[in-house]
Amino acid sequence: MIMSRIEAPRDEAQGNLTDRLLAGLPAEAILTDPDVTASYANDMASFCPAGTPAVVVLPRTVEEVQHVMRTATELRVPVVPQGARSGLSGAANASDGCIVLSLTRMDRILEINPVDRVAVVEPGVINAALSRAVEEHGLYYPPDPSSWEMCTIGGNIGTGSGGLCCVKYGVTAEYVLGLDVVLADGRLMSTGRRTAKGVAGYDLTRLFVGSEGSLGIVVRAVLALRPKPPRQLVLAAEFSSAADACDAVCRIMAGGHVPSLLELMDRTTVKAVNALGHMGLPESTEALLLAAFDTPDPAADLAALGALCEAAGATEVVPAEDAAESELLLQARRMALVALEAVKGTTMIDDVCVPRSRLAEMLEGVERIAEKYRLTIGVCAHAGDGNTHPTVCFDAQDVEESRRARESFDEIMALGLELGGTITGEHGVGVLKKEWLAREVGPVGLEMQRAVKQVFDPLGILNPGKLF
Repeated sequence: MIMSRIEAPRDEAQGNLTDRLLAGLPAEAILTDPDVTASYANDMASFCPAGTPAVVVLPRTVEEVQHVMRTATELRVPVVPQGARSGLSGAANASDGCIVLSLTRMDRILEINPVDRVAVVEPGVINAALSRAVEEHGLYYPPDPSSWEMCTIGGNIGTGSGGLCCVKYGVTAEYVLGLDVVLADGRLMSTGRRTAKGVAGYDLTRLFVGSEGSLGIVVRAVLALRPKPPRQLVLAAEFSSAADACDAVCRIMAGGHVPSLLELMDRTTVKAVNALGHMGLPESTEALLLAAFDTPDPAADLAALGALCEAAGATEVVPAEDAAESELLLQARRMALVALEAVKGTTMIDDVCVPRSRLAEMLEGVERIAEKYRLTIGVCAHAGDGNTHPTVCFDAQDVEESRRARESFDEIMALGLELGGTITGEHGVGVLKKEWLAREVGPVGLEMQRAVKQVFDPLGILNPGKLF
């Protein structure tokens, strides 16, 4: 009797899958030890279920990725693409019996071209490594997520990530010019361009950015670069209320200023950063605003911005004296999410983005939610683009507190939508926010998104259970 994979005993099915993969992959690229494969089961998100992978594959070439996808199509096995698994939505979580396709060994920077101002990279390149490499050529790759020392370009593309520089330079999607993508059936498709301009046909490149591996496997990316800007200078402004800090943000943006960074930390976040890193930030403040300029005369720009902060009610405005002091302030901001995790041991990190004009309402609403659920919720934000990161701190061993944490998280997303915002500015949907994506885009929008998925992945094997 010929049995299907579903009917076959698990060991037999896995053995068949492994044998088929070995036909086009070196043995060292395939991991089957359950203790090892279990470590690839999930990313860094809380409350996101993860299955047990059948096998983990770590390819080094495009051809090896194509072989994996052909095998998966023939055997009808789901494939979950992964980068560094630093994501916060469960988008990289394994499903039962899947092939985890870890792209971390495809980590070559293939080209840096100062004339065309592009870099061509494989998906496993670490964000910070690319930034440092292009800097040697007098160039700049702006997207800089807080996890930039570990997150990969492929992961950044998959989730459409952002970073501290978004207020001036924008997010990952604005720097992806072209992609090489292995489709579900193993075919290789190239999208986009490497020219400065190009509008030929549908913009399939943008379609893949933020698709969380549900449409194809990115194996190569052409990224736009910018000339390296002058080293930025940072200013710190203290406020006696979050509302005043948000008023300052509105004044800065309405005044036509273009800071390279405009970040906010609330009182809870400031205290957490001090406790973890002994940074010496002013704990008497209710909100700390960090602003920076990378212009030829940053001191003059910061002076003008500082005056706006004072007009909005800042109790103290302190510009950094030099690059070293500026970097210290930025380190404090980058430490925020890790510091909040240390408060209770576990966090749920939201990334609701609202119009800048509604930023104060968002922070005030989060404070009410924290009081309602008797939880510590710290907020750090890319204030210049309205992208807030309310971070719910809780004890995962406490069932009751965990329940309240999850309910507060959902209420924060509902608040964001009520304020005209979006459920995710840069972390993606994954497993965590599937229900909320449906609410945001509506039934017709969801139907169209599912139709697109069906075109690229008719068997539904690419990262199943994510997005919708």
